Amino acid sequence: MATIREIISSFRDKPGGIIEAYHAVQRECNFLPEETIPIAAEVFGLSEAQAYGVATFYSYLSVAPRGKYIIRMCESAPCHIAGADTLIKAFEDALGIKVGQTTADGKFSLELTECVGQCQGTPVITINSVPYVDLDPAQVETVLALCQ
Repeated sequence: MATIREIISSFRDKPGGIIEAYHAVQRECNFLPEETIPIAAEVFGLSEAQAYGVATFYSYLSVAPRGKYIIRMCESAPCHIAGADTLIKAFEDALGIKVGQTTADGKFSLELTECVGQCQGTPVITINSVPYVDLDPAQVETVLALCQ
Protein backbone atom coordinates (compact mmCIF):
# COMPACT_ATOMS: atom_id res chain seq x y z
CA MET A 1 0.00 0.00 0.00
CA ALA A 2 1.25 3.47 -0.87
CA THR A 3 1.81 5.95 1.92
CA ILE A 4 -0.54 8.88 2.38
CA ARG A 5 2.24 11.22 1.27
CA GLU A 6 2.78 9.19 -1.91
CA ILE A 7 -0.91 9.16 -2.70
CA ILE A 8 -1.32 12.91 -2.16
CA SER A 9 1.87 13.80 -4.01
CA SER A 10 0.70 11.91 -7.10
CA PHE A 11 -2.04 14.56 -7.53
CA ARG A 12 0.21 17.61 -6.95
CA ASP A 13 0.09 18.97 -10.52
CA LYS A 14 -3.52 18.14 -11.38
CA PRO A 15 -6.34 20.70 -11.43
CA GLY A 16 -8.49 20.06 -8.37
CA GLY A 17 -5.73 17.78 -7.19
CA ILE A 18 -6.41 18.12 -3.49
CA ILE A 19 -9.94 16.80 -3.87
CA GLU A 20 -8.77 13.91 -6.04
CA ALA A 21 -5.99 13.21 -3.54
CA TYR A 22 -8.47 13.13 -0.67
CA HIS A 23 -10.70 10.71 -2.58
CA ALA A 24 -7.70 8.46 -3.27
CA VAL A 25 -6.67 8.46 0.39
CA GLN A 26 -10.23 7.73 1.41
CA ARG A 27 -10.41 4.78 -1.02
CA GLU A 28 -7.39 3.31 0.79
CA CYS A 29 -8.37 4.14 4.39
CA ASN A 30 -12.16 4.65 4.22
CA PHE A 31 -11.65 8.11 5.78
CA LEU A 32 -8.98 10.83 5.89
CA PRO A 33 -6.58 10.00 8.72
CA GLU A 34 -5.30 12.92 10.82
CA GLU A 35 -1.92 13.07 9.06
CA THR A 36 -3.66 13.64 5.70
CA ILE A 37 -4.43 17.31 6.34
CA PRO A 38 -0.90 18.61 7.10
CA ILE A 39 0.56 16.55 4.25
CA ALA A 40 -2.02 17.91 1.79
CA ALA A 41 -1.40 21.45 3.03
CA GLU A 42 2.32 21.06 2.41
CA VAL A 43 1.98 19.38 -1.00
CA PHE A 44 -0.59 21.86 -2.33
CA GLY A 45 0.87 24.99 -0.69
CA LEU A 46 -2.12 25.69 1.51
CA SER A 47 -2.56 26.44 5.18
CA GLU A 48 -3.73 23.51 7.29
CA ALA A 49 -6.97 25.41 7.86
CA GLN A 50 -7.56 25.61 4.11
CA ALA A 51 -6.72 21.92 3.62
CA TYR A 52 -9.06 21.02 6.49
CA GLY A 53 -11.77 23.21 4.98
CA VAL A 54 -11.63 21.25 1.74
CA ALA A 55 -11.66 17.93 3.62
CA THR A 56 -14.75 18.87 5.63
CA PHE A 57 -16.72 20.78 2.98
CA TYR A 58 -17.65 17.82 0.82
CA SER A 59 -20.04 15.33 2.39
CA TYR A 60 -18.43 12.35 0.68
CA LEU A 61 -15.17 13.01 2.51
CA SER A 62 -14.77 12.16 6.17
CA VAL A 63 -12.08 13.04 8.71
CA ALA A 64 -13.53 10.52 11.17
CA PRO A 65 -13.16 6.74 10.94
CA ARG A 66 -16.13 5.06 9.29
CA GLY A 67 -17.44 1.56 8.84
CA LYS A 68 -16.64 -0.80 6.03
CA TYR A 69 -20.15 -0.17 4.67
CA ILE A 70 -21.25 3.45 4.53
CA ILE A 71 -25.01 3.75 4.35
CA ARG A 72 -26.11 7.18 3.21
CA MET A 73 -29.77 8.17 3.34
CA CYS A 74 -30.88 10.78 0.86
CA GLU A 75 -32.64 13.58 2.72
CA SER A 76 -33.78 15.63 -0.26
CA ALA A 77 -37.43 16.69 -0.51
CA PRO A 78 -38.61 13.81 -2.76
CA CYS A 79 -37.08 11.19 -0.45
CA HIS A 80 -38.39 12.97 2.63
CA ILE A 81 -41.92 12.98 1.23
CA ALA A 82 -41.58 9.29 0.27
CA GLY A 83 -40.79 8.26 3.86
CA ALA A 84 -37.06 8.69 4.35
CA ASP A 85 -37.58 9.43 8.05
CA THR A 86 -39.20 6.04 8.72
CA LEU A 87 -36.56 4.29 6.62
CA ILE A 88 -33.66 5.90 8.49
CA LYS A 89 -35.35 4.99 11.79
CA ALA A 90 -35.52 1.36 10.62
CA PHE A 91 -31.79 1.41 9.81
CA GLU A 92 -31.03 2.98 13.21
CA ASP A 93 -33.05 0.29 14.96
CA ALA A 94 -31.54 -2.56 12.95
CA LEU A 95 -27.97 -1.35 13.46
CA GLY A 96 -28.34 -0.05 17.02
CA ILE A 97 -26.79 3.31 16.09
CA LYS A 98 -27.95 6.81 15.22
CA VAL A 99 -27.16 8.86 12.12
CA GLY A 100 -23.54 9.96 12.26
CA GLN A 101 -22.40 6.87 14.17
CA THR A 102 -20.57 3.65 13.34
CA THR A 103 -21.40 0.21 14.72
CA ALA A 104 -19.08 -1.07 17.45
CA ASP A 105 -17.73 -3.76 15.13
CA GLY A 106 -16.77 -1.12 12.55
CA LYS A 107 -18.96 -2.71 9.89
CA PHE A 108 -21.56 0.02 9.26
CA SER A 109 -21.71 3.81 9.35
CA LEU A 110 -24.98 5.65 8.92
CA GLU A 111 -25.00 9.09 7.32
CA LEU A 112 -27.34 11.57 5.66
CA THR A 113 -26.68 13.11 2.28
CA GLU A 114 -28.33 15.39 -0.21
CA CYS A 115 -29.78 14.18 -3.50
CA VAL A 116 -28.02 11.19 -5.06
CA GLY A 117 -29.75 11.62 -8.42
CA GLN A 118 -32.17 8.70 -8.14
CA CYS A 119 -35.42 10.62 -7.61
CA GLN A 120 -37.35 8.17 -9.80
CA GLY A 121 -37.09 5.61 -6.99
CA THR A 122 -37.56 7.37 -3.67
CA PRO A 123 -36.67 6.89 -0.92
CA VAL A 124 -33.06 6.11 -1.82
CA ILE A 125 -30.02 5.02 0.13
CA THR A 126 -26.52 4.30 -1.08
CA ILE A 127 -24.20 1.71 0.38
CA ASN A 128 -20.61 2.52 -0.57
CA SER A 129 -22.04 4.70 -3.35
CA VAL A 130 -24.28 1.97 -4.85
CA PRO A 131 -27.90 3.17 -4.91
CA TYR A 132 -30.83 1.17 -3.55
CA VAL A 133 -34.17 2.63 -4.61
CA ASP A 134 -37.83 2.34 -3.64
CA LEU A 135 -37.00 1.01 -0.19
CA ASP A 136 -39.31 0.61 2.74
CA PRO A 137 -38.56 -0.32 6.36
CA ALA A 138 -39.50 -3.99 5.78
CA GLN A 139 -36.54 -4.32 3.37
CA VAL A 140 -33.84 -3.08 5.77
CA GLU A 141 -32.74 -6.48 7.05
CA THR A 142 -32.55 -7.85 3.50
CA VAL A 143 -30.44 -4.89 2.34
CA LEU A 144 -28.10 -5.22 5.32
CA ALA A 145 -27.67 -8.94 4.62
CA LEU A 146 -26.21 -8.04 1.22
CA CYS A 147 -23.23 -6.46 3.01
CA GLN A 148 -20.89 -9.40 3.52
